Amino acid sequence: MLTYKILLFIYGLLLGSFFNVVGLRVPLKKSIVKPRSSCPTCGHQLTPLELIPVLSYMLQKGKCRGCQSRISPIYPFFELLTGVLFAAAPYLVGWSGELFVALTLISMFIIIIVSDIHYMIIPDKILIWFAGIFLLERIIMPLDPWWDSAIGAVTGFLLLFIIMIVSKGGMGFGDVKLYALLGLVLGFKLVLLSFFLSTLYGAVIGGLAQLFKIVKKRQPIPFGPFIAAGTLTAYFWGWDLIDLYFQILL
Repeated sequence: MLTYKILLFIYGLLLGSFFNVVGLRVPLKKSIVKPRSSCPTCGHQLTPLELIPVLSYMLQKGKCRGCQSRISPIYPFFELLTGVLFAAAPYLVGWSGELFVALTLISMFIIIIVSDIHYMIIPDKILIWFAGIFLLERIIMPLDPWWDSAIGAVTGFLLLFIIMIVSKGGMGFGDVKLYALLGLVLGFKLVLLSFFLSTLYGAVIGGLAQLFKIVKKRQPIPFGPFIAAGTLTAYFWGWDLIDLYFQILL
């Protein structure tokens, strides 16, 4: 099993590099295949040795080999994060069919976070593509009961849609569509928990960012990373958190 976890980690590193490209190019309506990756400063086209996830960044000391300009650490960070999450998934959901759902969810969130951080956009194309995958996965591996996915999708959509209307644009429609998709994956109870945790993370981290003047007051910040953190927490540990909550109440 250790060998499989190492393989998942390596796959995660490789896919994390690809997810970076998808998250950066799709919002700009660019091809994810051509042209090859290059330095945004000098246009130096990266060689295969410069595209090894994480390792190339370390060997080059975070600098372009062509012009020596600094490479954003966001690239190796998301490569490493994808690898760690891929390797951790079997510990959290087991070696079952649900592992495919977990890996798909992680993959989607890495792309969304990259896109949201850079452009404050959650691309429709990404959501549509993953909606097809999740729908197929939930047909093969349905929730119990199976209709929980349908109720979760409607709940996720309506909850965020109402908030978008009330907040008068404070919540983007991309977030609304994303939560409809998350409801399909998580079901009714966990999608509500996901929203609560996402909001909690956003409030705490956003408040700290303003306190330490990392962001200005009323400056828009991407909500995608908080949705990812809240949803993955709910997906992996949601039922334990719900049980703990009721134990405390009783």
